[in-house]
Amino acid sequence: MLVIGIAGGSGSGKTTVVKAIVNQLQGRVVVIPQDSYYKDSSHVPPEERKNINFDHPDAIDWKLMCQQIRELKSGKAIEQPIYSYITCSRSSETITVEPDDVVIVEGILIFTCKELRDQMNIKIFVDADGDDRLMRIIIRDIAERGRTIETAIEHYCNTVKPMHLQFIEPSKRYADVIVPQGGHNKVAIDIITNTVEKALSQKKKKAKHKK
Repeated sequence: MLVIGIAGGSGSGKTTVVKAIVNQLQGRVVVIPQDSYYKDSSHVPPEERKNINFDHPDAIDWKLMCQQIRELKSGKAIEQPIYSYITCSRSSETITVEPDDVVIVEGILIFTCKELRDQMNIKIFVDADGDDRLMRIIIRDIAERGRTIETAIEHYCNTVKPMHLQFIEPSKRYADVIVPQGGHNKVAIDIITNTVEKALSQKKKKAKHKK
């Protein structure tokens, strides 16, 4: 099994890169999104939930995330949590995820956790121009998170941008591969998938020799 980490700022095109890799590897991949592992905040008064900083490493349940990646690597299925940005809480239901040839761990903060980084075979940072990211974030926040244009811009200026500069941008130094132009860089995506195919082939050869 190969564990691939794909990080990058909000709106950088991580999801596009993940989808492209999944499509090219044709179903031998499971995707573990960081967004599923936000800490449950159902105990926080509703009026205070809008102040939760989702772009800070402390918002993530790293212990559970690292544990579940280890379980997948050992060949065990996991019960992945389901998180709602609207209610800021975890659902009582979970998603059963079976291990596969490749596990993609995706999220803005995944390289900030050393324990998680150490479980990755390949670390990819998806880079994009700040203005492009801002436009994608505003569109997403309005469509998915119930914000207006004004509150989306305010949130970007007060939270997303400073957290990006403090935590996400510095984590780029841990990447093995940096993909500029976000998900539009087909050449980079092709190189990554070819590298993954080669690594999987080598692992299978080693496994056969051991037998």
